[in-house]
Amino acid sequence: MSHSYHRQLVFTLKDRCRVCFTCVRECPVKAIKIINGQAEVLNDRCIGCGNCVKVCSQGAKYPLRSISEVETLLSSGAPIVACIAPSFPAEFEEINDHRIFVGMVRKLGFHYVTEVSFGADLVAHAYEKRLSDEKNRGDISSDCPAIVFFIRHYHPEMVPYLVPIASPMVAMTRVMKEKYGPDIKVVFIGPCFAKKAETTEVDEVLTFLELREMFQQRDIRQDNTLPAHFDPPFSGKGSIFPISRGLYYSSNSRETIPEEHVVIAEGRVNFKEAIKEFEEGYIRDKHLMLLCCDGCIMGPGTSPGGKRFSRSAAVGEYVRKKLQSLDSETWNKEMERYGNINLSQSFTPEDRRLAPAIDENLLNALHAMGKFSAQDYLNCGACGYDTCIEHANAIVQGLAETEMCLPYTIEKLHDSISNLNVSNEKLARAKAALRQSEKLAHMGQLSAGIAHELNNPLGIITMYSNILMDEAPEGAAVREDLKLIVEQAERCKKIVSGLLNFARKNQVALTETDVVKFLKHAIQSIIKPDNVTISIEPHIEDPVAFLDIDQMMQVLTNLVKNAIEAMPKGGLLTVSVEGNKEEIDFFIKDTGTGIRPEDMDKLFTPFFTTKEIGKGTGLGLALIYGIIKMHKGKIHVDSNINPAKGPTGTIFRITLPRGKG
Repeated sequence: MSHSYHRQLVFTLKDRCRVCFTCVRECPVKAIKIINGQAEVLNDRCIGCGNCVKVCSQGAKYPLRSISEVETLLSSGAPIVACIAPSFPAEFEEINDHRIFVGMVRKLGFHYVTEVSFGADLVAHAYEKRLSDEKNRGDISSDCPAIVFFIRHYHPEMVPYLVPIASPMVAMTRVMKEKYGPDIKVVFIGPCFAKKAETTEVDEVLTFLELREMFQQRDIRQDNTLPAHFDPPFSGKGSIFPISRGLYYSSNSRETIPEEHVVIAEGRVNFKEAIKEFEEGYIRDKHLMLLCCDGCIMGPGTSPGGKRFSRSAAVGEYVRKKLQSLDSETWNKEMERYGNINLSQSFTPEDRRLAPAIDENLLNALHAMGKFSAQDYLNCGACGYDTCIEHANAIVQGLAETEMCLPYTIEKLHDSISNLNVSNEKLARAKAALRQSEKLAHMGQLSAGIAHELNNPLGIITMYSNILMDEAPEGAAVREDLKLIVEQAERCKKIVSGLLNFARKNQVALTETDVVKFLKHAIQSIIKPDNVTISIEPHIEDPVAFLDIDQMMQVLTNLVKNAIEAMPKGGLLTVSVEGNKEEIDFFIKDTGTGIRPEDMDKLFTPFFTTKEIGKGTGLGLALIYGIIKMHKGKIHVDSNINPAKGPTGTIFRITLPRGKG
């Protein structure tokens, strides 16, 4: 019989998948494709081992269900036999009397209930003959369908080494058809859902979990069930088949074949290593007895959380009692009666390996994960793959994603957090600037109105004060009073002029300017005390920009004077200029006392000053703000007054566009 039948065995509930990649890690053939962080089982690569179902804590993976199909069979009226896998004592440990378990199965509507372990007796006998023949030294057991799928799909060159003997399930199915006729319907009940895709000879397959569900649906319990016996033929040592090394122990191989000629490997890691070493020739002369899981007692169709050694002990106890009451004469007759049944099984290779990635694509995938040298290959396994190279290869093959790399994702997250912090800081500054602009816009409108209303009376006061001063005789006391009126009126006119500039009523006259020469000229015009050092630092390749020289001179001289006044005990004043193709930046940095945090939001507000009464009008920075905005520029201030946080002082940064517009 051919062994090419294959069904989809595992399905995915994507809304439950939590991007843990545990299924990728546990899948021996990496039959998982990650799409936007969601793991999807690829049926054409799946071998039905069930590891992904067992390890998924969220229940995102679930196996093929057959309850409805079995219910249809049971209601059809056709004769149906339930073939129970010999691992049932391990699953149903709570049922002390196996006859109660048989009665519960019969209560579902099965006409016959028999043990697959008799088929295991036949298979073990066939293996024993093969192993004892020196001509057959070096082969691989074929009773585990997941192992068979693995070899057919991923080591097709090893298919000729698969023992051409049917599994106990298929063997028992053939016994049932021989006993009850070809029309008998067979339902296998066991610990493995890979059996659902093993062969078409069995009509349906239920896992032990599905059987429990059917018991619950029908309210079938121990206390409402009458005991019943298994239907013949009865088994012998085949009942020990599901435990570790079961195939070896259930035959007489221990007596005829030295153990050193047999390699027994179980579990997703061990069976792969054994096949690899066999393929490479290291153990080609050995008989490989392989199981994909840790024995059938721990199959994916059993209840989760079971204790391996407790289950093994339950099977061992059942076998001990069974052999004590076994009618050896009847068993021998049954073995002789069905000994001539065809137990042959053929296997066809079906290569499903993916082509490895070419070096260039592999390197690109590694570089995308930030891995540029061997030192970057952490091989942490968080992605589900054993090495970074395997992960990169899976990316190229379309099975994995770059974001599955945990170190890469963490580094990317840190970068995102850093960028987010920068963005938040910029946003906070933009919001503050917007609030300041709105506040100053309203203040500007008020200032413009005040300036307009004050200009005429100030002009009249100035004019008549000058006339009266000219008419007053030299040396008269009134002349000094009139002179004071004229001086204060002129001061008021300057304040009004500042208000107009702040309100952006003036225009800028842009001219081509060498900003380095302009900066040096502006500094030279300032008188500084001896205890202040001024450093000019030009860091710009192209010094040409379009500025209103007079207004920007006012900006720089005001800021430099403020900086000098902020260093009453002396200090260093650094004035620098930088730039790119689009903008230039002026930096005025002092080592003075700094500006209090609570005053930062008020700096550019008209009439606000931190200077003593009579030493400032509070219009200097407001005027500077207006001039910078007329140049379509930006001004930013950083200041520190706390020596514990670093050097005290203030930095003004002015950013201006280079062009005329």
